[in-house]
Amino acid sequence: MNAPGSPGNPPTWASSAKDLVGTARGSSRVWYTIGYGILNEVFWPSCSLPQIRDLGFIVAGDDFWCEVKREHNYTISTPDPAIPLANIVHRHDRYQLDLEILSDPMRDAVLVHYELHGEGLRLYVLLAPHLGSSGHHNDAWVAPQALMAANGPQALALMADGGIARGSAGYVGSSDGWQDFRCHGAMTWQYGAASDGNVALTAELESVAGTLALAFAQTPEGAKTLAHSALASGHALARSRFIEGWKNWSKGLEIHSKNKAISQAARRAAMVLKVHDDRTFRGAVVASLSSPWGASRDDPGGYHLVWPRDAVQAGFAFLACGQHTEARTMLAYLIATQQADGHWLQNNFGDGRPYWTGIQLDEAALPVLLAAKLDEASELGDMRPLAQRMVRAALAFVARTGPFSEQDRWEENAGVNPYTLAAAIAALVAGAEHGFLDAAARDYALSLADDWNQHVEHWVYVRDTELDRKHGIHGHYVRISPPGEAAQTSCVVLKNRNNESLPASELLGLEFLALVRLGLRPASDVRIRDSVKLIDATLRVETPTGVFYHRYNEDGYGEHADGRPFDGSGIGRAWPLLAGERGHYALDAGEDPVPYLESMLGSASQGGMIPEQVWDCDAIPGRHLEPGQPTGSAMPLVWAHAEFLKLAAAAQCGAPIERLAVVAKRYHRARRATVVHWRETSPCDGVDAKVRVSIEATEPFELHFGHDGWQGATDRASTPIVFGLYGVELDVAALGATRSIEFTRHFLGPRGWEQRNWQIAVGGDPA
Repeated sequence: MNAPGSPGNPPTWASSAKDLVGTARGSSRVWYTIGYGILNEVFWPSCSLPQIRDLGFIVAGDDFWCEVKREHNYTISTPDPAIPLANIVHRHDRYQLDLEILSDPMRDAVLVHYELHGEGLRLYVLLAPHLGSSGHHNDAWVAPQALMAANGPQALALMADGGIARGSAGYVGSSDGWQDFRCHGAMTWQYGAASDGNVALTAELESVAGTLALAFAQTPEGAKTLAHSALASGHALARSRFIEGWKNWSKGLEIHSKNKAISQAARRAAMVLKVHDDRTFRGAVVASLSSPWGASRDDPGGYHLVWPRDAVQAGFAFLACGQHTEARTMLAYLIATQQADGHWLQNNFGDGRPYWTGIQLDEAALPVLLAAKLDEASELGDMRPLAQRMVRAALAFVARTGPFSEQDRWEENAGVNPYTLAAAIAALVAGAEHGFLDAAARDYALSLADDWNQHVEHWVYVRDTELDRKHGIHGHYVRISPPGEAAQTSCVVLKNRNNESLPASELLGLEFLALVRLGLRPASDVRIRDSVKLIDATLRVETPTGVFYHRYNEDGYGEHADGRPFDGSGIGRAWPLLAGERGHYALDAGEDPVPYLESMLGSASQGGMIPEQVWDCDAIPGRHLEPGQPTGSAMPLVWAHAEFLKLAAAAQCGAPIERLAVVAKRYHRARRATVVHWRETSPCDGVDAKVRVSIEATEPFELHFGHDGWQGATDRASTPIVFGLYGVELDVAALGATRSIEFTRHFLGPRGWEQRNWQIAVGGDPA
């Protein structure tokens, strides 16, 4: 009999609050997540593709029934921080349910070993398929001794070694097993199938102790064969191989902290990073095996996508703990997914298909830093020719489009920001000094880096604002300066606050700390110290679990005041990874970074997962929101675990892993640029009389220019430079006692005249 209620409620994913994530070290291509003490999303055959919402349990007796996950009374443990074997104990006045969850190292299957303690009780399993990474258009049916589901070329089978007494298929919200218990206090429905909808499966298990196998394949027959063979092979053998695989991998971890808690957490962090690495597409490290506020939405992407920025953070973290092979594998993946013009997609599925298509300049620069760090450690080997090609293309993109970025690192605003600037400048120097560029490109890259480095403060530093006077400082770095505008006088639109605007001079963030971390500014620079004082006063949040920071003031990416999930707007909460960034600065400034490591640990879930954000207001128990504890945003966040691991390593060796010797050496002392590279997106208002000015564009043009009010006006055709740029270089000194240069351009393509005049003052470079 077919179930009524098609197609069911609109689908959602499981909560992003994960207790643990795991996968096996072997040929298995499944990744599992655990939340609220049960199995949540399982990913197959890539860690970009979730195939179920969750698999949970109902415990019932003649006068009683209870869904286990809703009780929220459980403990979770692992045999070792670097082994994601979950042992879960659910406790209730009427029962105790013991679970152990792992993936079969030899098969595309997850095993759930269960044992129910309590008199006169029966155990029921609830399974919500989301095959094809969607809760829509799934088919579910009950087969002999198996629950089955399919959606196109994806299928699953759930079997129990102790047998299934009876099963039912239904539609979520109308004829599913939970609704049956809610209405009748028992399992009374036995529908044979539910087709083309948001479906759910229910089964009464024959035994209160045994093992479930949830398997995935391209056909229902294949899934059932895998599930059956996993059970036949046995839980004990799979468990032994699972533990052995992770023990062998973790032997190579180089973690030297004298603090036992930090050392164990670093081992766990390394494991979390490795779990997020794809096995079908090696090196494709996704940002999180979760969907932020997943229980309230149907997002096919979530965070289980590859962000090049987050992946590079993981790559540096692998290097920090001695896992050079993992970092090399990630670089190989980045080489394979680089776009033709040199940049990387904002994010993509593991196989390379795009999801969001914005462009962030830091995501083009950071892979260069990873390649250079591997080269610094003499680890590129046979990869060097392809790495060199990648670096050349990436730096060509950086040089052509920078210092402007279509998006900042938070994927919100266009303009110039300190974090992106720091990454771009360091990448230009690293590419040049590590021999990735030919002579002409090398000279240009260093010249451009010097110019951008000299102009950082001109673009993203303000002085004598109301904020500065209030906090007793001279000036501060801003989060971002809009395209072609001065930070001192412009406004920034807040994308997560219904497009409200705020003066750029009042918008604060921790982006400027990258200037110190990458070796462009000393920690003692008064501008840096003043800005640190300001963010500590405005963005720092003290909670019962530690100290954290907001991304920026007036951030809207987080829950609403009443705890409702983010829905396009909200209130940004505090981020543990930013405590790690502040900890890196503390280390450079001669302070103790351990309190920041301890804060990050304090934010973690019971299973040690570090979240994207923590709650920073009064508790809202009904929504499981407690001060200093994870919110409904992503958990675990790969970037946060990478930041923890890097800070733990830096605390031992005394320097950030991302800092390259060639960059730190070049900017150990202030360096004056000899050429100013003028761009339309980042024009300079004034230059020193001793420099040369290179007027540049990405297409040929003719420069019409004069001086001191268009005196001596003349024309000069641009010539190709490098990296696909064209330019005209003017020697300011050769113009004589000049107070200003005026110019406009005629482009040789359809654009024609640019319809505006530009002026550069001579003799007073504001940088």
